[in-house]
Amino acid sequence: MNQSHAPLLEALARYRGADRYGFTPPGHRQGRGVDERVTAVLGADPFRSDVLASGGLDDRRSQGGYLAHAEELMADAVGADYAFFSTCGSSLSVKAAMMAVAGGGDGLLLSRDSHKSIVAGLIFGGLQPRWITPQWDAERHLSHPPSPEQVEEGWCRHPDADAALIVSPSPYGTCAGLRGIAEVCHRRGKPLIVDEAWGAHLPFHENLPTWAMDAGADVCVVSVHKMGMGFEQGSVFHVQGDLIDRDRLSACADLLMTTSPNVLLYSAMDGWRRQMVERGHDMLGAALDLASSLRATLDELPDVTVMEHELLGEQASHDLDRLQIMLDVAATGTSGYQANDWLREHCRLDLGMSDHRRILATMSAADDAATGARLTDALTAWRDAAREFPAPPTIALPDPGELQLDSVMLPREAFFGATEMVPADRAAGRIAAEQITPYPPGIPAVVPGERLNDTVIDYLRSGVEAGMNTPDPADPSLAEFRVVA
Repeated sequence: MNQSHAPLLEALARYRGADRYGFTPPGHRQGRGVDERVTAVLGADPFRSDVLASGGLDDRRSQGGYLAHAEELMADAVGADYAFFSTCGSSLSVKAAMMAVAGGGDGLLLSRDSHKSIVAGLIFGGLQPRWITPQWDAERHLSHPPSPEQVEEGWCRHPDADAALIVSPSPYGTCAGLRGIAEVCHRRGKPLIVDEAWGAHLPFHENLPTWAMDAGADVCVVSVHKMGMGFEQGSVFHVQGDLIDRDRLSACADLLMTTSPNVLLYSAMDGWRRQMVERGHDMLGAALDLASSLRATLDELPDVTVMEHELLGEQASHDLDRLQIMLDVAATGTSGYQANDWLREHCRLDLGMSDHRRILATMSAADDAATGARLTDALTAWRDAAREFPAPPTIALPDPGELQLDSVMLPREAFFGATEMVPADRAAGRIAAEQITPYPPGIPAVVPGERLNDTVIDYLRSGVEAGMNTPDPADPSLAEFRVVA
């Protein structure tokens, strides 16, 4: 296929040049009615490009085929059989994939370090989770993706599960051995879904971890906005093989997706695909070189460890996206929460993740020597300032085995059933009716249908006091918990 074309972008350029006018939504009429105080911040161009996908950019029956052609080009660019664009983020895409493979079997095999969107898929689909315990680094309180052997053990326990779903890369950049996991699933004739939200860039450079489609996955979901050049919420499903019903996947996505998709998001994904085909290898190569240099420089900061070898190995992760620079700051006597807040306040620098002992800087192909220097200068200044930080509050970190709660009720039944709020000191032994997710990275510590215990309650409450963000629960302070009545 001719990868130099970007059919959505080209159609939008023609639309804007044709002096079209629609008595249709959006009501701002390409910006005519927008308050000048809004355009003073946002500019006029976003509104000029905000048009209906059907009955605007394309005709009412989409006979121009702009979206379909863009999706075909995306699939061709990365070697998938099919690609579907979504403007509701990978959170929607992964739910649709879960519902598409659910066939009334014994639930889904899932790694317990799954993102909160996967828990939402369990609730919407009425699905039973069959958890695979992640590989735990108890010393650093860090989870790693499951190994092929652990997935095999999951299939042995639940041979009638409909599919397996693995998150890789994780929000930390750690990656599973997907090739081996795909082989384990396919020996049983079962599909493998990969939540690859952090891996949109992987097909475009050989020094990045193996892309899920190349490893044999049946469906992978990528977020173009995370590691690519798209707008927030831009996501793509990639599909291959005959274990996934393409029409059912499309229908499930349609159930969840907006009927008013944003042409800006579509067009940005279309243009990013063309950019990656034409220049992505060089751009990512330069980004990897920059990240390597930054890793070496930042590892010289006193009492700071740039994590790499600690993340890889027999009982750890299979591979690592080295554009994700994770720093362990525990030896400084301060927390990642303190570092994150100080960098935002004093250096106007935002980091993608922080926890009780780590901070994460996510590099992309858009970074260069100037942004790298800004990161280095800011972290150097933070390290000097951190000598005066007060000791962070103590978090009651449990043994990893105590973090995985017993699932005793379908998440859907617990979430939608009768509930009540109970004080924290009376919550142990009760069945959670909400998910509780330290965010980022967005991995739930509590899933609806799980039986709460004192260990997890103490961990979460002490975490909130130390700076942990938990946006999900009805009571963010965790003085009370929502439980099944």
